[in-house]
Amino acid sequence: MSDTRAGLLDRAAAQQYARRLQAHGKRLVVTNGCFDLLHAGHVQYLEAARALGDALLVGLNSDAGTRALKGPARPIVPELDRATVLLALRSVDAVVLFDEPTAGPLLQELTPPIYVKGGDYTTAGSGLQKALPEEPVVNGYGGRIVLLPYLPGRSTSQLVERIRAGT
Repeated sequence: MSDTRAGLLDRAAAQQYARRLQAHGKRLVVTNGCFDLLHAGHVQYLEAARALGDALLVGLNSDAGTRALKGPARPIVPELDRATVLLALRSVDAVVLFDEPTAGPLLQELTPPIYVKGGDYTTAGSGLQKALPEEPVVNGYGGRIVLLPYLPGRSTSQLVERIRAGT
C-alpha cells in the first residue's frame, strides 16, 4: 500500500521517509488523528503543525482504529478517501495509516523531533482535559510535544451530531 509519489506510505516507507529527512538535516513534524470529516479546524491545525518543521507526516487512524475509538458508526469516510483528502492539502507531506489505539508505536518507529496534538489534550501536570497517551513515548526518545490551540465548535463529532439531528 505504499505509494511514495502520492504521499501515502506504509509503515516501512514512513520510517525510511523519517530517516531520509533526518539525514538531510530536516525537521519532521508528526501528528495523528481520525480526520473523518475534514473541516476548517483541521485545516488550520495542520497548517500550524506544518509551520513547526520542514515536513508534516499525518498518522491516520485506520477504519478499524477509528471504529474502536469513535464507535461502530464511524468512520463516515473510508481511510483511503481520508488519506486522499489530507494529501490534497499543501500542509501535509505524507500520510501513514495505523491500527493501534494510540500513535505511540508509530512515534516509537519514527522518532520525530516534534509531535503535535490539539489543545484539547494536555501534558502531565497541567490538569486539563485529556491526558496525552503518547507523552511517555515522545519523552522517552527525547522529542518535543507541541499542543496547538483547539478551535471551539470545530469538531467532527459535533458535525456528525448536527447532521444526525438535521440542524
